[in-house]
Amino acid sequence: MPKRKVIFVCQQCGYEAHKWMGRCPNCQSWSTMLEESFQEVVPENISRLGEAGDLKQLDQIESLDEERFLTGIKELDRVLGGGAVAGTVILVGGDPGIGKSTLLLQAALGLASRDGRVLYVTGEESPGQVKMRAKRLSSNQVPLMVLAETEYNRIANHITKYNPQVVIVDSIQTIMKGELGNVPGSVVQVREITASLVQLAKNKQIIFFIVGHVTKEGILAGPRLLEHMVDCVLYFEGERYQNFRILRGVKNRFGATNEIGIFTMESSGLQEVQNPSALFLNQRPTSVAGSVVVPIMEGSRPLLVEIQGLATPSYFGGTPRRTSTGLDSNRVAIIIAVLEKRAGMKLYNCDIFINVVGGVRIMEPAADLGVALSIASSLMDKPIQTQIMMVGEIGLTGEVRPVNRMEERLREGAKMGFNRCILPRGNMSRTIISNMKEIEKDLEMIGVSTLAQALNLAFI
Repeated sequence: MPKRKVIFVCQQCGYEAHKWMGRCPNCQSWSTMLEESFQEVVPENISRLGEAGDLKQLDQIESLDEERFLTGIKELDRVLGGGAVAGTVILVGGDPGIGKSTLLLQAALGLASRDGRVLYVTGEESPGQVKMRAKRLSSNQVPLMVLAETEYNRIANHITKYNPQVVIVDSIQTIMKGELGNVPGSVVQVREITASLVQLAKNKQIIFFIVGHVTKEGILAGPRLLEHMVDCVLYFEGERYQNFRILRGVKNRFGATNEIGIFTMESSGLQEVQNPSALFLNQRPTSVAGSVVVPIMEGSRPLLVEIQGLATPSYFGGTPRRTSTGLDSNRVAIIIAVLEKRAGMKLYNCDIFINVVGGVRIMEPAADLGVALSIASSLMDKPIQTQIMMVGEIGLTGEVRPVNRMEERLREGAKMGFNRCILPRGNMSRTIISNMKEIEKDLEMIGVSTLAQALNLAFI
């Protein structure tokens, strides 16, 4: 008779221990070790397990066609790499109320309208509530199957009976297996149910979209093992008090990572943004110190974003504040040190604040030059030229290093009406800008080698 075993599991990271502890030794979180119980599995004799699976050479395995299912939402299909691949499990995470359920219900309606068999499993709403939201999102009647259920075995039976092409589970924290004996949303429940769904997806070539809640730190709730188990991880981000949303791909086995899709939240649901650069720059102030436009790359898409800097003397003593939103704070600290050492700016007694407008997070170092000039502009109270943008990585010696995919950045700037760009001199001589003459008709390119040269050229 299998025995039931009691362990203590951290609800943040999944760390397991045989005794209760007030603080998790793995993630250092307090009061997250909760008691979990599960049934101990008795090892079977290998000779009784039956025959193993077929062993084949790689060249003998039959190739599968990469069939992709389009959701009808171009921004979502872009992040997925051109659509969802059969047999994949896609995990969508985001803050409460950000629009995860709205996004996936719109995707379900789009897939069902294309003669796809789609099953929408909801553990948080009744079928009537789902119908109410569907009427608000789409005026067309589509054959979407809805199941309000939280017991995994019953859900699996419906999937086997209906044989859908796409299954949407909202959310994974509400589904439970009765034989595990734990509360819904516990680490053991989430881990075991996700593993069962992955196996079901591979066996029947079903696409699963799984909604996952996030913790207050902004990471997916449950053990980090979930992100390794699934094929694709998407984060739905946005400011609660603004209407635009960003869908970011952080893992994708069948497409590029770091792709983003941009939406606005309207009364009729999520609307795709065709020109994100115009959205981020539509309220940009002109002739104001501290405002800089930088062309960045998000996956395969160039974007123009505004970086705002504010440097003000610290009158209260103590250590000056260094606050950055949308940028790595360590990278900003390096840029401040280079400005002090190589440009002779006195910033040691200034509070410095950096913000990327629109809620965009910049991960690449190509924005270094823009950050440095926004700080310098605010400190000297001199505005940057209005129709100029800048891009480049700054080294510790004050040099401006070249960045990749410069031609795409310049084309986006020219399309948005910018007539000058300060860029690394190393990019001026590179052959990667194949159509340099064509771009020069609309955009004057100014190459710089050092941060000091950029400071002399940027201001009005």
